[in-house]
Amino acid sequence: KGTSSGMLVRFGRRCGRAKEDTEIKNSEEDQALYPPLLPSKIDLRQVTIIPHNEWKRIQDSLDSLTRKAACLRAERKAKKEMHFRSQEMVKHWTNTYAGMKEQKLEAKKKRDEEIEAERQILDIEEEIHKQGERKKAIEFAKQYQFYQTERVKQFHSGLLLSRVMKERDAQIESQKNKIKSDKKWEEQLKLNIEKAFKEEQVKAEKRHRDRMALASDHLKQIKEHKEEEERRRKHEEKDAKEIKRQNALYEIEMRKKLEKKKEEMSESRKLFFEHMNDKNIIKAVERQQQEEEDEKIRKFIKAKKRLTQMGKEKEAETHRLMEERRERINNFLSKLIKEKLNNEDLILARDIAEAEAEREKREKEKYEKNKAELKAIAEYRAVVLKNKEEEERQRKLEAKEQLLAIMEADRIFQEHEKEKKRKADKERQEVRDAHIQQMAKNKFNAKQEKQAELEYCRLTEALVAEKEKEFQDYAREVIELESESTNKYIYPLVKAVREGHGGGRGPVFVDRGGLRPSYQANDVTGVQLPFYNSQGSKHNNFQKSKGRLGFTW
Repeated sequence: KGTSSGMLVRFGRRCGRAKEDTEIKNSEEDQALYPPLLPSKIDLRQVTIIPHNEWKRIQDSLDSLTRKAACLRAERKAKKEMHFRSQEMVKHWTNTYAGMKEQKLEAKKKRDEEIEAERQILDIEEEIHKQGERKKAIEFAKQYQFYQTERVKQFHSGLLLSRVMKERDAQIESQKNKIKSDKKWEEQLKLNIEKAFKEEQVKAEKRHRDRMALASDHLKQIKEHKEEEERRRKHEEKDAKEIKRQNALYEIEMRKKLEKKKEEMSESRKLFFEHMNDKNIIKAVERQQQEEEDEKIRKFIKAKKRLTQMGKEKEAETHRLMEERRERINNFLSKLIKEKLNNEDLILARDIAEAEAEREKREKEKYEKNKAELKAIAEYRAVVLKNKEEEERQRKLEAKEQLLAIMEADRIFQEHEKEKKRKADKERQEVRDAHIQQMAKNKFNAKQEKQAELEYCRLTEALVAEKEKEFQDYAREVIELESESTNKYIYPLVKAVREGHGGGRGPVFVDRGGLRPSYQANDVTGVQLPFYNSQGSKHNNFQKSKGRLGFTW
């Protein structure tokens, strides 16, 4: 802190007056000898000197919070690093609770993996076993299904018949060798023959009844097919009639809708014109009422102005007369005072002159007033004529606008009609396109169905050929096995193995999967017709042959 007399020195030195010029000179010499520690142009008398300990104490007191926070951060960081180091150090120890727990978990994991591997091996073995069982079941099902087919059953029947024939011949030979040729044996043989003949007759009758039942079933099926075809044809005719009726109803409904729309449009147009006429009438009535009201207003304003003007004029006239009278009285009194001895004639002449002047003045004012009224009337007449011309022009403009509105309405109506016609044409075109697309779609679907049917037939033929090949291989193995013992009784097997399934005697249908059909006679017997490989026909009448064979087309 500086003072006026000199610099005060604190902390260890007493206060007193500053030294004289000698001390100042010494200080200047010292400054010259030693370089300055303070910036230049600093008054040392304004500088306070503080000891180092005090300066440090002040700094410590100011920076205590910052240093405490830094110390806390450093301690926290050191603890965290120490914790990480301890964790890294004890992470691989095995004699701790965490290490033992980790080892137990690892051991449990390994045991689970081993158990899972064993289970997987067992599952694989079980799956292989189940797959083998499934294959066996599939093979057994295929074999059972193969044995259940008609041709295999027929082949097994032939196999059984061949074995029965072989056993019968063996038994006959055995009986011939054992039984002597006596009467008893002959009678027994006759009885057996008769019994066999009766059994054959019973079987023949049974076969005849079966064939008759089959023929009646065929005739019934043919009749049912005809009836079904007739019902289908009637149903189609009924559907066609219904479609025609629906189309006729649709056309009638469309015509009714079109007529109704035309009536609605004509009614709308009529209402529009009536509305326009009513609107014009209302406008004319409103315009007339407005004109009457304007005329009343003009008359009222004119009367009001006239009354106001008349009041003003009367007031002005009264004021003027009072002023003139006052002036005359003043003049008269002044003149009477000045001229007490004037002549009465002069007075009368003066009064007459004044009266004449006043009369002329009133006449002049009346003329000016009439002139102003005539001018106002002329102006009013001009305004009325101008308003009438304006109204006439407005009426012509409104008539022209009305004509343009009617023409615009006609144009809009024509455009609306064109748009409706265009929409109707567009709808008809869309319906036509939809019909064409539907026809194309139906044609495409029919083609796809035909292709699917051909594909199905092809796949069926391939499957039938594969099954036929499988059956032929199986039959060939069985026939070879049976022919090793004897060739005498394999005819039923050969007959059952012949190409074409169906059990008939007719020719094989190559295009129908190799079917061998049966043909029955169209008579009361209903027996199956034989198949001859002769070149010619015994029947020359083709129509009679068709009837005999049961064909109806």
